[in-house]
Amino acid sequence: MEEIRQITKNNSTESLMGKLKLFFKRKEFFQSKIAVWLIILSLIANVINWIILAFLTHPVGSKVILHYNVYFGVDNMGGPEGVFMMPAIGLFIFLINSFLAAYLYKKKERIASYILLMAALMIQLNFLVASASIIIINY
Repeated sequence: MEEIRQITKNNSTESLMGKLKLFFKRKEFFQSKIAVWLIILSLIANVINWIILAFLTHPVGSKVILHYNVYFGVDNMGGPEGVFMMPAIGLFIFLINSFLAAYLYKKKERIASYILLMAALMIQLNFLVASASIIIINY
């Protein structure tokens, strides 16, 4: 029984939760004001995107316009839950970029980590504008 506890204790750092705990123990990354502000702004933009879509969208029918192109017109339609795909993708990209930025910051590649965090913020802002255009087109 003691061997099983020792094995699970050793493998805990290899699990996803173990890696997340190690990620937040990297204090030098979270002591950088630039990194912290970029993370906070990205999270705020993503939360605003979720809130705007949750409160301003309502099912109007079976299909909702998800993408409009100036040259071709409507080129993507789907159900009302399809509008939440953008903030979900934005959150996924934010998480990937944040983990990569923390890894690069640990490897002393500070500018690369700042570029990744800035890219995550720009992606969040682009998704926010795209969500606003979806709301304007449909509702």
